[in-house]
Amino acid sequence: MPSGRTHDRITLWTLPVTAIAALLLSRSGTITLIVCAGFLFGGLMLGPDLDTHSVHYKRWGWLRWIWLPYRGSVRHRSPLSHAPITGTVLRVAYLLLWVGLVSFVGVAIANEIGQLGLTWSEFVERVRNGLQHHQAEWIALLIGLELGALSHYTADWTVSSYKRVKTKGWKALLPKPAKRRSAGRPPKPRSPNAPKRRKGSKKSSMPR
Repeated sequence: MPSGRTHDRITLWTLPVTAIAALLLSRSGTITLIVCAGFLFGGLMLGPDLDTHSVHYKRWGWLRWIWLPYRGSVRHRSPLSHAPITGTVLRVAYLLLWVGLVSFVGVAIANEIGQLGLTWSEFVERVRNGLQHHQAEWIALLIGLELGALSHYTADWTVSSYKRVKTKGWKALLPKPAKRRSAGRPPKPRSPNAPKRRKGSKKSSMPR
């Protein structure tokens, strides 16, 4: 598989292509910047290799410990981490759990120290209103995150496919045929009262 540095180069090399495509489709400089930011974050920080001790994991610095439960629960290169859409959604949801926990503690501390009188329900309502008013921007961010992870998936699949073709030929890319069961009759179950035959013994052909 490509190394972490190789994945970083692929992300940086494909950034201009992503920016041009986003600008042509959205006709908005703001949306293009958000897509590019999500693309870089998804490719360099929130990549699929967070399920192992990788470059992505090390970049979180002293916050890397928040990914330890994720690493311990997700097997490396499983569909939960290295599948399109599914892997990104799971990592974003996992990160939002931590953001929600920190926000809850922050609101509690702010109310205790500053006497703001801000309840948790009011805080959630403000967040919801922010999401509704900036829906296009949040969608652009999610698209950028998925595209950043997609560059990783594509590189892994390309390298693994090349190695299979190099060793086994083009047939290695074809789906494996399902194994068919034998059309013959299944063996009759042995009676529990039947005497066991010893290995190497033969039945006598002489009539009794």
